[in-house]
Amino acid sequence: MSIETRNFIAGQWTDSRDHVANVNPSDLSDVIGHHAQADAAQLDQAIAAARAAQRQWWDAGIQKRHDVLMAIGNALMAQSAEIGALLSREEGKPLAEGKGEVYRAGQFFTYFAAEALRQIGDFAQSVRPGVEIDVRREPVGVIGIISPWNFPVATPAWKIAPALAFGNAVVWKPANLTPASAAAMARIIAQQDIPAGLFNMLAGQGREIGQKLVEHPGIDAVSFTGSVAVGRGIAAAALTNMTKVQMEMGSKNPMLIMDDADLDLAVAHAAGAAFGGTGQKCTAASRLIVHEAVHDEFVEKLVKAASALRVGNALDETSQIGPVASAAQLAGNLAYVEAGKAEGAELMCGGEVLERPTKGHFMAPAVFAGTTNDMRVNREEMFAPITCVIKTASYDEALSVANDSEFGLTAGIMTRSLARATHFRSNMRAGTLMVNLPTAGTDYHVPFGGRGASSFGPREQGQYAVEFYSIVKTSYLHGGQVA
Repeated sequence: MSIETRNFIAGQWTDSRDHVANVNPSDLSDVIGHHAQADAAQLDQAIAAARAAQRQWWDAGIQKRHDVLMAIGNALMAQSAEIGALLSREEGKPLAEGKGEVYRAGQFFTYFAAEALRQIGDFAQSVRPGVEIDVRREPVGVIGIISPWNFPVATPAWKIAPALAFGNAVVWKPANLTPASAAAMARIIAQQDIPAGLFNMLAGQGREIGQKLVEHPGIDAVSFTGSVAVGRGIAAAALTNMTKVQMEMGSKNPMLIMDDADLDLAVAHAAGAAFGGTGQKCTAASRLIVHEAVHDEFVEKLVKAASALRVGNALDETSQIGPVASAAQLAGNLAYVEAGKAEGAELMCGGEVLERPTKGHFMAPAVFAGTTNDMRVNREEMFAPITCVIKTASYDEALSVANDSEFGLTAGIMTRSLARATHFRSNMRAGTLMVNLPTAGTDYHVPFGGRGASSFGPREQGQYAVEFYSIVKTSYLHGGQVA
């Protein structure tokens, strides 16, 4: 079935002159549909409508915001099977992951529905007699949201939900690679009783609509998830208007495998973190830093596990790994395989294109051994089903190697030692740490973010989201002179 999707602007589904084809990466003969590409005039219209609607939304009160967000969340969870299948069809993640992502997106909305009611300010006595101080949070205004293709429903959900919960309006630019699932969530939001223009969705090329969105003086804040290079450009562009910025960018997440680790558990977690979602996660474990005492056994077990993973059509329930999301992404992945071999890394398994009953972007999960931390494959974010093993002689060396990166999003350690785990939690320079767990997989009610080149600005998710989506106002009150 072909899906022709439009943009949602100022309360109306709106077509455009230009469209892009949406192709199933599991089956290149399956054209899912075409998606309208917004132009600069439509962006101006959306932002103007958002500015007008935002005040109405704020004045509607916290119960209204709670009820709307709760309805959105419940609808996403109720439709998670249908929308999840669509997501898997266009993005390529296995069906269970697609359905799970949509359900989790619903949970973001229901969580922030509750947060909308948690509008508790602060009261303080002034150092001046007769003066009272009231501290409260108010909306930032109009939030520009730019989201990636690898989590086309969950990532925008954890941005849109708090933006609306705290009284803001939204102008959202989803990724061009995954327009259908984005439009599916937009339709649920559009069905709610909200002011026209409060929520807008406009697709387009990042260098065009995305850039204009960031530079627009009518945007008060921008939340972005994507690459470091694009993030740096956004930060520079936003500075012109002093636009508030929050960014989640690249990663090169390490997992330390210590000599006292449960190796079977370590292999299971490493394989899941490295290859889940075809390795196209910002939390993927692409550096496996292994103690020399268990190195050879770990590599042998990991290669066996990686080779056994079933790569196939995302809509086939027996598939454990789907296709790479696009031809460009696949070409980049294969280039990293060649770069690793050229630098002297030993390709233990995988790394080749696979043929399946349908023509798609299928790639065998790859494991490199004999790598060093200065190789490109250990310095750059590959966003691929490729992981690299680095041998180290001690915990201290492993920790040093893990910290030797410009990134600092997630990091993990596999160990039975409480002392080691405690030291790791205190000394690993990353925003999110995992002990005896995969590096991928986080909860929605606690903060998420990294350090260094991985993140910029306030944290996302949980109660910490209020820092970005609101501003603090301090009021001084005096009763006046008593007659």
